[in-house]
Amino acid sequence: MKNLYTNVIILPNISITYQKQSTKEKECLIVTGGRPPTVAWLKKAAQGKTVWAADHGIDVCRQANLLPERLIGDFDSLEKFSLLWAKENNVSIEQFPVEKDFTDTQLALERAAEEGFTRIYLTGAFGNRFDHSFSTILSAAALFTSVILADEKEMIIFLKDEDMLTACFSKIPKAISLLPLFGDAKGVTITGVRWELKDALLKEREQIAISNRLTDGKNTLHASLARGTLALYVCMLE
Repeated sequence: MKNLYTNVIILPNISITYQKQSTKEKECLIVTGGRPPTVAWLKKAAQGKTVWAADHGIDVCRQANLLPERLIGDFDSLEKFSLLWAKENNVSIEQFPVEKDFTDTQLALERAAEEGFTRIYLTGAFGNRFDHSFSTILSAAALFTSVILADEKEMIIFLKDEDMLTACFSKIPKAISLLPLFGDAKGVTITGVRWELKDALLKEREQIAISNRLTDGKNTLHASLARGTLALYVCMLE
C-alpha cells in the first residue's frame, strides 16, 4: 500500500479531508470559459491560491476584480478590454494559435502541472458546450496532479488507486454520484449516504451509482476505492 498523507481542501460550502500521496500543498485556481461562478464564490475560493485564467476566464476575473498571475489561450472568445486590462496589470500572457489540437483549458492544466502545482482547482468548467466539458473532465482525471472542478452549483473530485476522502458539507447537496472512468473502479466504499457501498465493483459501461444523497440529518460522507479512477460528483441544491 502506498504512503498516504492527509491534506485539507477548503471550498465554499464544503471541506474535504483528502488522503493523497503528495504532502505538498502548492495550489492553483484556474478560471476557464464555461459557466462562470458567482463573484462571491470565486473570491472566496481564490483565497490562498495562485490564480490563472484560460481565455474567456479573464473576463470573469476582471468582473470580479481578481487579477490572475497568468493568462493562457488563443484569445478567440475573450473581450478585448479584458486582454488590455491583463496587459496593463502585467499579467504573464501565453497566446496560442486558434487552430491547435488542445483546448485552452487543457493547455492551462498542462502548464499548471508543469509549474509544479500539486493541486489544481478548475472553475468555469461546467455548462455551455458538452464537448468542452467532456474533454475537460477526462483531461483533469488523466492528469497526475490532483484536479478539482468546482463552482457554487457543481463539483467533481477524482479518487485514484487507494485514495480516500471525507467530505463535510455546510450546504446539503442535491445529488451525489460516483462515475468510474478509464475502466472499472474496484473496491469502492462510500458511507454517510442513503445507498452505501462496501468494497463494490463499479463498471465503466454500467453507470449505476447516480443520484445518491446524504443520510438524513447528516452532513458528512466517506469515500474510498482500491483500484481505478473514480469521479465523485456533487450537485448542490439551487
